Amino acid sequence: MLIEVKNLSKRFADNEAVKSLNLSFEKGVYGLLGANGAGKTTFMKMLCRILTPSSGSIFLDNSNIKDLGEKYYDLLGYLPQDHCYYPDFTAREYLTYIALIKGIDKKIIKKRMQEVLDIVSLSNAIDKKVKTYSGGMKRRLGIAQAIINNPLILILDEPTAGLDPKERIRFRNLLSKLSHDRIVILSTHIVSDIESIANKILIMKEGNIILNDCKENILKKIDNYVWICRISYEDSEIMQEKYIVSNIKSYSDGVEVRIITDKKPHETAEKISPTLEDLYMFYFNEFS
Repeated sequence: MLIEVKNLSKRFADNEAVKSLNLSFEKGVYGLLGANGAGKTTFMKMLCRILTPSSGSIFLDNSNIKDLGEKYYDLLGYLPQDHCYYPDFTAREYLTYIALIKGIDKKIIKKRMQEVLDIVSLSNAIDKKVKTYSGGMKRRLGIAQAIINNPLILILDEPTAGLDPKERIRFRNLLSKLSHDRIVILSTHIVSDIESIANKILIMKEGNIILNDCKENILKKIDNYVWICRISYEDSEIMQEKYIVSNIKSYSDGVEVRIITDKKPHETAEKISPTLEDLYMFYFNEFS
């Protein structure tokens, strides 16, 4: 299975949110990383045929997705950033409704519902109303609806919002398992969500994909740019004004500062290996 994106753009009035993207996706996990407003959600909505491109096309195995109709939707699972629920439905009622909309055979809905609820650890809450769910539970229910049709293309926009650390680890493990025979595209601004599971990482900024490669190759872009040094608290204040600082750790006699720059920032500074978070800071100069 192959998705090809060719010269894809989307303009809203005077704002070009996505700018002439050319990409391809095969089986595996793709991490789409960028700050809020980078164009990630607009791009994913075009992949899901929720938005129509201003120009360019998307192909699945050489067929334009706009010509595939329901065949494309049958292959697709989607969790939007702001997923809407029916608060007075139970999880059982909600997933049954979604399954019927997706055209799943009535004979297997009950079995499939139980499978996905087991996956997202909501089996014990199947008959509780969604309005009683916590934010994390609602997000897990959103993941369940996205995978209930066993999609070959899974598109997830900020899927771990509201999940606690344990749930996020569980979710990442689930994605790794699903990716063996699927295309999984995960959009986020949380670096740790994709650092350990993505086969390829795409960095999106101002509507452009500025990097598209495996983690190891991407990190080579900032080889020799990351430094660590032990300095006084007063000096750390100066450093934050002059450089990109990705981390500060306090000690009784000062602070340890992680700095991103192409020149040695302090006489005590030593080079260290970069992380994906360092790369994010380098391109966006902000914390994720």
